Amino acid sequence: MDKYGLIGFPLSHSFSKGYFGDKFKKEGIRAVYDNYELSSLDQVVPLFSDQGIKGLNVTIPYKEKIIPYLDELDETARAIGAVNVVRFVETENGRKAVGYNSDVIGFVNSIKPYLKPCHTHALILGTGGAAKAVEYGLRCEGLQIRYVSRKADEVSGILSYEQITADLLKTYTVVVNTTPLGMYPNIEQSPAIPYEFLTDNHLLYDLIYNPSETLFMKRGKDAGAEAVNGLEMLYLQAEAAWQIWNK
Repeated sequence: MDKYGLIGFPLSHSFSKGYFGDKFKKEGIRAVYDNYELSSLDQVVPLFSDQGIKGLNVTIPYKEKIIPYLDELDETARAIGAVNVVRFVETENGRKAVGYNSDVIGFVNSIKPYLKPCHTHALILGTGGAAKAVEYGLRCEGLQIRYVSRKADEVSGILSYEQITADLLKTYTVVVNTTPLGMYPNIEQSPAIPYEFLTDNHLLYDLIYNPSETLFMKRGKDAGAEAVNGLEMLYLQAEAAWQIWNK
């Protein structure tokens, strides 16, 4: 029986295990999907040697750290600098681990229906592996982006939250949260942006899907903005991962 799984830490609220478990049952696929909660990425080495494992998903905090363990990256993963799908390929020279990024597929296809002509600039809250996939996807759609983090960095152009002003938000009408702020169980948290300056021209996209409406989304809606969560992105990236494993 083929094996698939998710590596990350922690994995107490994983979407993937339930999703793929249901998929295998409904479609009669003889496979299992397990969570591999790794407190250290060195623990991934035995998994890479397990001949039964055909593919892995990768989540925080390992989307960037996993790259040195891989034999090859596809073009998109190399451009993004982050991996959330690993496919194992048997070659004449042995087993090869290849990295892909299906986050960008899920993100772009889930946000595109909401993009309007006024959405030409975007703020990305957070600078991790998921943020890199979001940047890549938004740039492919023609948007200009700026990163926002707790500390500004003039060299790389990263803004601090304190630098988000009313004038800035007149131009940057898309705001994407890639941080864990507001994720269950810490549902009372939200990124420290000036929500009072949002308008009905703004689109807020939260990669978090639990809860279905984060405080970030609620505060945006209260100001008149449109707000979307990351559940559709998860479904789309999961299906893209399945296609990668079985192509």
